[in-house]
Amino acid sequence: MELTLQGVSHRVGAEPHLYPLDLRLAPGAVTVLLGATQAGKTTLMRLMAGLDRPSEGRVTVDGTDVTGWPVRRRDVAMVYQQFINYPSMTVRDNIASPLKIRAKLDRDAIRARVQQLAEKLHIDMHLDKLPAQLSGGQQQRVALARALAKQAPLMLLDEPLVNLDYKLREELREELSQLFAAGDSTVVYATTEPAEALLLGGYTAVMDAGELLQYGPTAEVFHRPASLRVARAFSDPPMNLILAQGLGDRLQLKPGLDLMLPGQGGVTVGVRAGALRVSQQPGDLAIRGQVELAEISGSDTFVHVHSEVGDLVAQLTGVHDFELGAPLTLYLNAAQVHVFDAAGLLTRAPERRGGR
Repeated sequence: MELTLQGVSHRVGAEPHLYPLDLRLAPGAVTVLLGATQAGKTTLMRLMAGLDRPSEGRVTVDGTDVTGWPVRRRDVAMVYQQFINYPSMTVRDNIASPLKIRAKLDRDAIRARVQQLAEKLHIDMHLDKLPAQLSGGQQQRVALARALAKQAPLMLLDEPLVNLDYKLREELREELSQLFAAGDSTVVYATTEPAEALLLGGYTAVMDAGELLQYGPTAEVFHRPASLRVARAFSDPPMNLILAQGLGDRLQLKPGLDLMLPGQGGVTVGVRAGALRVSQQPGDLAIRGQVELAEISGSDTFVHVHSEVGDLVAQLTGVHDFELGAPLTLYLNAAQVHVFDAAGLLTRAPERRGGR
């Protein structure tokens, strides 16, 4: 399915929920809608599904204007943050319901497909239970399995893993990316988590306060955020932002502390947490500071430092022990920074390894 939105906006009364935007989804690919709560992701998905009608603009599917079509006329599968299942049906029958309606499959083929999806989503041991007998996370997985079974040309998933525990979310992200790749559906997946967007790949549309800020291949948007707003949204932990002054052949972070990059006037230097190190390499700039907090997350250590250029966060591979209040020098290479002009627009991004 090729879904296109042209000049689409949405208002509730006089209040804008979505500002005018143009968006053409890549057919058969995954598009991630990335943004904080109330960024406009759910509003946009409801317009795509036909649950709401845009205040302005039009929606087309494969060149046909479907703007006024209600959801029942559209071939869409949707999963919300809050699961919706048929309470009187077993898990097996919930998952099988779209197959019985749509597909010309015999009983054995339907049973095999249900079993396959249930195993992928770790609910195969619950197939003969009613939804009320399951936990919230298990019921959400039933809703996911039913949507995947439908194999609709357009699949909309609105933060479908948000109610699951961390370990299960990690497992299901990997499973979902494989299921999406194996199917033919155009998938739209909403999330607040940059890591989820990177894992799912495909394309990413970054949204903020009802505006579409940037859309493109996920890796390209991550490595070349068009503006400070995109950089803030697509970075976890948040990108370190340092005010600097361009002095022609260098950027001055503070007197005596310069990055050898060209620039003029006031700029903002963006540094991802993973670009800061505690060991020096040739050409590095040394930034002195003091440890305020050190936290271990998985196999990484996040060190919060109050430095001479402001508060910084460094992401270090491995488990490290830092004493609170101890002096610490962070090292930064000019080749690894983003630079944004006074208007907040990207003027420089690090070169990607291998040209990717």
